[in-house]
Amino acid sequence: MSHDHKHNHITSTTGRLFLTMVLNFTITAAEIIGGILSGSLSLISDALHNFSDGISVILSYIAIKLKSRKNSYNHTFGLKRAEILAAALNSSTLIVISIYLFYEAVQRFFNPQIIEAQLMIIVASIGLAANIAGTLLLHRDSKNSINIKASYLHLLSDAVSSVAVILGGLAIYLLNVYWIDPLLTILIGIYIVWESFKILSDATHILMEGTPENISVKEIKKLVSEIRGVVDIHHIHVWSVGENDIHLEAHVNINDMMISESVDIRLLIENTLNEKFGINHVTLQLECNNCKDTSLIHQH
Repeated sequence: MSHDHKHNHITSTTGRLFLTMVLNFTITAAEIIGGILSGSLSLISDALHNFSDGISVILSYIAIKLKSRKNSYNHTFGLKRAEILAAALNSSTLIVISIYLFYEAVQRFFNPQIIEAQLMIIVASIGLAANIAGTLLLHRDSKNSINIKASYLHLLSDAVSSVAVILGGLAIYLLNVYWIDPLLTILIGIYIVWESFKILSDATHILMEGTPENISVKEIKKLVSEIRGVVDIHHIHVWSVGENDIHLEAHVNINDMMISESVDIRLLIENTLNEKFGINHVTLQLECNNCKDTSLIHQH
């Protein structure tokens, strides 16, 4: 029953991703044509962001499919990190695109161009409506997946940039201030880079097998050492295989006892780590004064 629920959840998520992808590629085509005809760089930048959104959604879709595959002899952890890798690729792409647009915007400051403001406003308004629809489609799933969150932020940032483009178009139409177009491009780019960098940082931390930010190795040592029968815990390694999939391995020095007696200690440690830190996969090496090096972090 739980398997069916999980399968239905994946199907509904991928369905929403597909609809979002169609929306984004449609907007991209419309905004590129509109940007060329109107001469608006900020509209073209919005189109490129929408194109990257479409690519982002495709990567998210592929990552979810890969994540759902069963573990194998070649991939004993499965392909759970596909989502994390997709998030890193998506955020990196946005940063690169933004840097390019910064360059184009600076060129426009020195060589301002006449812009058809009315067309700019109409096309940006269509883009805004589609981006809002996309963010609504992915909002729920973005709370539980860094992969979906990356795609969601792509869409949200594009919605914000569409609003900026519309306001810029109004300013150009009413006041003929053509320099506002490259200024908007730069401001949109700064916002995108900031949001993307945070996702890239989180994804990189997971890929580098960093200790999850909400977990303190010293706190783990303190809690486990307080358990009756435990002398100390050392050689601790904590990492995330995928999002919400935290693993720990460690050596636990216990009092001399029968193996059957040590089972209760192991289970208590596992339950404590799961309840306090959300660690759902624990591998412990129980020993009795075997290790010469009992440092908290073992240096291989």
